[in-house]
Amino acid sequence: MIIVANKTNKKYIKIGVDLGTANLLVYVDGEGIIFNEPSVIAMEYASNDVIATGFNAARMIGRGHHGIKIVSPLNQGVISDMDAAKKLIEIAVHKAETIDVNLQTSTLLICCPSEVTQIERDALIDLAHNLGVPDVFIEEEVKAGGIGAGLDIYDSVGSMVIDIGGGSTDIGVLSLGDIVVSESIRIAGNYLDQEIINYLQYEKGILIGKKTAQRIKEEIGTLRQEIVEEKETYANGRDIVTGLPRRITVTQTEVRDIFVEPFRAIANAVLKVLQNTPPELSADIIKSGMLVNGGCALIDGVDEFLFNEIGLDVHIAKNPLTAIVEGTKVLLQNRGNYYVKPVD
Repeated sequence: MIIVANKTNKKYIKIGVDLGTANLLVYVDGEGIIFNEPSVIAMEYASNDVIATGFNAARMIGRGHHGIKIVSPLNQGVISDMDAAKKLIEIAVHKAETIDVNLQTSTLLICCPSEVTQIERDALIDLAHNLGVPDVFIEEEVKAGGIGAGLDIYDSVGSMVIDIGGGSTDIGVLSLGDIVVSESIRIAGNYLDQEIINYLQYEKGILIGKKTAQRIKEEIGTLRQEIVEEKETYANGRDIVTGLPRRITVTQTEVRDIFVEPFRAIANAVLKVLQNTPPELSADIIKSGMLVNGGCALIDGVDEFLFNEIGLDVHIAKNPLTAIVEGTKVLLQNRGNYYVKPVD
């Protein structure tokens, strides 16, 4: 997550960039979200020139050849390809063609998972410096997501936020404007996709790609114990034995059984955070419940499953996909109108 505050010709410009594992979002003050596409970039192997980004690059996944490399700059919530991440952010920021953004007179607020290592934090700071921004701050995605979902994290009443994104799940207890207890695990949307791939490979004898697994998750993914009306979808892939193309049917019950163990691990991480939470804040969470953000909050039955596992009320954010980038507006306002002297 990157917020760019820029003051040019006495006009205060704010740009928020949510660099997620799955999606990249760009918010411009006064215009709203102007960019919301997959965090994927396609480049030529020889020259490293950018061929496509976002939706256009995502369509190439699993269909490329030896002359093209298709990169997701973030892996499990961590920047794994700094050069690709820089290019993707530059292209996304330049989508705001009507706004003259001078990064050399900007301040960046970078939001990251709460449990990233110092090396990973340094990588985020290096990314900002590589963009030419001299002044950089670090914040946690849990805070921005809680604010964007409508929580008053600056109040003395404690609240719990669970952000289940594409690369990682971040859990935090917030009070008085900061995180009191937190935990981050590398189980989230991409992990679920890989579990679907593994299940179909070893149980059905068919190899499928990541895009097919994601589609199955979105179409029939559920965590409900009782499925009233069984849904099903198809999966096209390659037969492991014959090597020929093959189509099979996947049921909702199968997908639910795949999801149970990963979400049980998420529930255990939530329980670990609750066990380390101060008693007064625990009392607040009993009353207010837990807020779930991120793309996986849209999976059917997430609230029911977590309630059964943990025993606390669960609330799904109204804007789980955009809560983080919308929360950056408040975080930036609380820091005031930044102005950074241009680098000589």
